[in-house]
Amino acid sequence: MKVSLSWVEKMQFRATAGNHTVSVDAKRPIGDDQGILPKELLLASMASCTAMDVAALLRKHKQVLKEFTVAVDATPSEGKHPKVFTQANITFEISGDVDPTIALDSVRASQTVFCGVSAMLSRAFPIHYEVIVNGAPAGTGQAEF
Repeated sequence: MKVSLSWVEKMQFRATAGNHTVSVDAKRPIGDDQGILPKELLLASMASCTAMDVAALLRKHKQVLKEFTVAVDATPSEGKHPKVFTQANITFEISGDVDPTIALDSVRASQTVFCGVSAMLSRAFPIHYEVIVNGAPAGTGQAEF
């Protein structure tokens, strides 16, 4: 697996993997806010990794998705640099013809067996999750690998 990073201007870079590109930049005034921040990209990686696991597992169990969102809220450290995350909370919101038990089991499997990004990050800080199916809480847990 390889990623290359090319400088565009000021604090803006382009990250490329294969034929895909993502813009990375800093907020104003140091940058021009033309791309995602590096730490946001890290959280997006975790969200997309676990979302793909869950979507695949729900499909395997013949659950019919109408909508599916994953939100990650991470807490940065305070005080001296470097600023690192001290914890993260992932909220899975699922709607459709989905059994809440199957949804919770799918998220649990992602957060304990399958998601390599969560596995790596959970060694640095705790990752908690909650699952909401059709507007109702289905359960909570913590990433443990």
